[in-house]
Parts: sequence; C-alpha cells; structure tokens
Amino acid sequence: MGKRSIASLIAVIAAGALVTGTPNPRAEAAAPDPDGPAPTGSSRAETAGSAGLPDRYLDTVTIPQLQARMADGSLTSSTLTRSYLQRIKTVDPKIHAVLRTNPKALKQAAASDARHRKGRTLGPLDGIPVLLKDNVNTRDMPTTAGSLALAGSPPGTDAALVTKLKDAGAVILGKANLSEWANFRAAKPTSGWSAVGGQTHNPFVLDRNPCGSSSGSAAALAASLSQVAIGTETDGSIVCPAGMNGVVGHKPSLGLVSQSGVVPISAEQDTAGPMARNVVDTALTLSVLSGDATPRLGGTPGSLGDAGKLRGDLRGKRIGLWRLPSLGPDVDAVMTRTARKLRAAGAEVVEVTPPYQERIAELEFPALLSEFHRDIDAYLGTRKGPRDLAALIEFNRTHPGEQTCFAGQELFEQALAAPPTTDPKYKAMRAELKDLSSRSLDETMAAHDLDAIAAPTNPPAWTTDCARGDNDIIPSSTPAAVSGYPSLSVPAGQVNQLPVGLLLMAGDRQDAELLSLGAAVERRLNAWRAPKYLPTLGR
Repeated sequence: MGKRSIASLIAVIAAGALVTGTPNPRAEAAAPDPDGPAPTGSSRAETAGSAGLPDRYLDTVTIPQLQARMADGSLTSSTLTRSYLQRIKTVDPKIHAVLRTNPKALKQAAASDARHRKGRTLGPLDGIPVLLKDNVNTRDMPTTAGSLALAGSPPGTDAALVTKLKDAGAVILGKANLSEWANFRAAKPTSGWSAVGGQTHNPFVLDRNPCGSSSGSAAALAASLSQVAIGTETDGSIVCPAGMNGVVGHKPSLGLVSQSGVVPISAEQDTAGPMARNVVDTALTLSVLSGDATPRLGGTPGSLGDAGKLRGDLRGKRIGLWRLPSLGPDVDAVMTRTARKLRAAGAEVVEVTPPYQERIAELEFPALLSEFHRDIDAYLGTRKGPRDLAALIEFNRTHPGEQTCFAGQELFEQALAAPPTTDPKYKAMRAELKDLSSRSLDETMAAHDLDAIAAPTNPPAWTTDCARGDNDIIPSSTPAAVSGYPSLSVPAGQVNQLPVGLLLMAGDRQDAELLSLGAAVERRLNAWRAPKYLPTLGR
C-alpha cells in the first residue's frame, strides 16, 4: 500500500460516515430534540433520559453525526456531555471504569457551544467528550497510573496529547481506570485492577476480565460512558482491551503521537492511541493526537471528500490470516467466519504465519526491564512522591493498599537489577528485536503481496481472579508492538456473548491505509453490539 496522509484519509472516512450512517445501522435510534416536545405517547424521560439523549443513541452515534447536529443547532455539546456524565453516574458503579470526572467538563462544553453558534469550531473533536487513561498527565486532575504512590498532587503540566485535545476543543470528560503501572509490576497481575480504582469489570459479563492495561478506557466505551477514549500500549494494552470489550482500538506507529507526559514503560515501544466504538471516531481522534491537519466537519458531506471511495469495497484487497489456533477452537471458528465474510466481499484471504516469533518473545521482556528502569526513573523525577524505582518498590512494601488484590512486584524488582541501557548486550538485544519484528511483518507482506495481516486480537474474556492472575498469553499484538508498526483491532464476533476482535497489522507508518481498510472490514463484519446486561443497570 502506498502511504497517504492521515488528514486526507480521514476526510474520506468522515464523509462516508455522514453518508452511510453508523457501522451498525440496524441498532441506531434517532435522537429527539432535547429542547422540543416528547413524541406522542412517550414521556421525555422514556425518550431521552434525564440528561437529554437516549442511551441507544449514545451506543451508536458517530462523531460526524454529532457534529452535523451541533452545526444545525439541534444538539449542544452541553447536552451531550451531561448525557455521558449521567451515564457514568448510573452505570459505572457496576463497572468501575471511570476513576473521576472532570469538574471543568461542562465549562469546556459550554465554550464549545459558543464556538458552534459563531461558526468558529476548532475541528472534528470540538465539543466531543473524551476519557483519558489515568497514566496521561493532567495538571488539573490527579494522574496516578493506578498507584497510591502518585495519588497526591497532580502533575505540573498536561501531557502533550492533552494539550492537542484541548486545542482541538475536545471536552476532557475524566480519567479512566487502568491496570496499575500499565500491567508492569507483578509477574501474575490481574488486568483492570489498580490500588486507586479497584477492579474494572467487563461490561459484557461482569465477572469477566476487561484485559489491560487500557481496561477502563475500553470498558467505558463498551458501556457508552464516553464518545472516545485514550489508551496507551507497550504490547497489547490498547488492542487487547479493545478486542475483549468489543470496541475499536488503534495502536499508532511509534512516534506518531507524542509520549511527553505519559507514564512510561519503554520509549522503544510505548505509544498512546485512540479508542472508540467505531473506526471513524478512532480515525478522527488520531488526527488530533498526531497533529495532522484535518478538514473541519462543517458544510455538506461532500466538502469532506469523496464518500464514494468508502463504500466498504474490499475487492482486490489481499489479507493474510494468522490464525493462532492456540487461542482455542471457538476463536478459530470466529476467524473462519470472518475469512468467509471478507472473501464474500471480494478480498483474497491467504493463511500466513509470520516468522521469528519465538525469538522475539525471548528477547522482548529482558529489553523492557532495562528500558523501564531508565524511563520510570526519569518520569518519577518529575513528580512528587517516590523519586525512583527503588523508592517505589519500598512504597509498595509499606502500603497495604497496594496489596489488596496481589502483593507481587517482581517486574519492578527485576527491572531494578536489569543491565542499564548503556550495556552493549542490551543494545544488541534491542537491535535484534527491532530487526526481527520488522522483518516478521515486512517479509510476510512481501511474500504474499498483502495489504494487511489479520489475526485474532484476544480470546474470550477469562474470569477475573486476584489469586490466579491473568490468563493472557496473546501473541498477536507483539510483532507490531515491538517493530513500532501500527495495528488496529475491530470487533469480529462473540463467543458465548464475549467479544473477540480482529487485529489488523500493516507496514511502517501505514496508519492511514490501516484505518481505511479497517473501516471497510468493520462495515462488512458489522460485529459491534452493546452489552446485553445494561438494561438491568438503569438504562
């Protein structure tokens, strides 16, 4: 695939979304005018809920559709933001996805409404509520990485990506729970648990795990607690929770989104990225995070680009299917059905197995240990609390609240003893990792003339169990994570009501191409479903 700018690609995706509607049109319900009369035979509460917008509308609406209504005056950001705040108040006590809401959210929404009235909007995210994973610095709210060690004073400055969101007019709705320290503390952690936020639950089946470490970001989206969310990934931490909660998650190419002000594991692999219930919202959020100039969403759909280019046509696309039967026969059956649907849409699907995976797995963890020690010491030096990794280990030993689910901090201890990143053996290890991971994707795509490689993102969610820890040997995320190449998870289906995602991977800096293909795959699979339990929680 030839490389295209994210801006030009997203203009086409957004136009397609305005013309074709939501990825799951059969589930869409038209939103009433919150300021107008209730339909005959219905109370306003039955139609729009106490905050003004019906839950089913929030489940399915896209950013282009919201912006179209804000442009014509039939919806305000204030109404949208209140609707999500009310959803959080009603639903989140059973999910524990949101650590805190932003007391300035409604003020930000009101400022967006004023810009909309004057026709001076700042772009596609103006007035759109966004949740941030709580390892992303915010100067006016705590940023804890889930740890009591950082639960005091907020950081002195916003993360660079937060500045971009605010400059784009986004409403910062609040902070999402996460796996503490992005799942890089214990040898057998429990994803979705942090000492600050407790355990986040999978909205589809509440005793099941949401995967991690962007657990709260994904679970909140599945439960329609925000329009979009920000996650972070070192290896699997965006795409696995996206897959396991039935939403979309994009791990951008390394360096496309600034990591300044984000709690680190490894500068060689870390990236923040967008998550949403559909590809178009994910793409529009990436355009802001990456700083790529994106056309505004005003005017007619045609002003955004040629919507006809985004009809979901997969004809002539070549996709390599990496089955990963180790994830079980039920997941493999989902992949078989997925391949059948893609072929029916005109794609050529060939089975592949990227090489070098055993060696990559052997090298990745030791490299991350050295990098974590270097990078976490640098970050802690900017915060009040423990000033380095050794002090953080001591904090955890002496604070019982850090041991309520699991006590282990084996990864911290191993990182403290790991060779420094100046060590020649470490440098050779990271160089081999970068080479093999890049070649594993490049050689596979070249050998089969592929547009992308597809694999299952996740197994069905396992039962959450603090004593046992996670059951999460999921190799599909590793090649793209280690190489720094982009990956995108879209909903593929369910196994016993538990979502399974399809992970799409492409070559270096091919984020735009991957999002375009993901939009076409999403429309063909049409697999997004709102969790069925939600009517029992006050919807």
